[in-house]
Amino acid sequence: MKPLKAANMKKKLRIALGGLLAIFGVVFFIIPGSMFILLLGLLMLSYDVPRAKGWLRTCQNLMSKSARKLDKIILDRKLKI
Repeated sequence: MKPLKAANMKKKLRIALGGLLAIFGVVFFIIPGSMFILLLGLLMLSYDVPRAKGWLRTCQNLMSKSARKLDKIILDRKLKI
């Protein structure tokens, strides 16, 4: 019976820590800060909460899209000079 309780405790701890990191990530998204905290929180939540997997995928896609756009802007500036 003990291993079941330990697994349940780990799951609760992972959900609590993931939720806390996700909340801090949203706050740091609003004020200047790191977006990676939000991704880390969603990653931890995605182990136990299926809906968090969708949000994690969406955030990853949006970050990839914005990185490509920023790279294009920087490259265009370098080629103009």
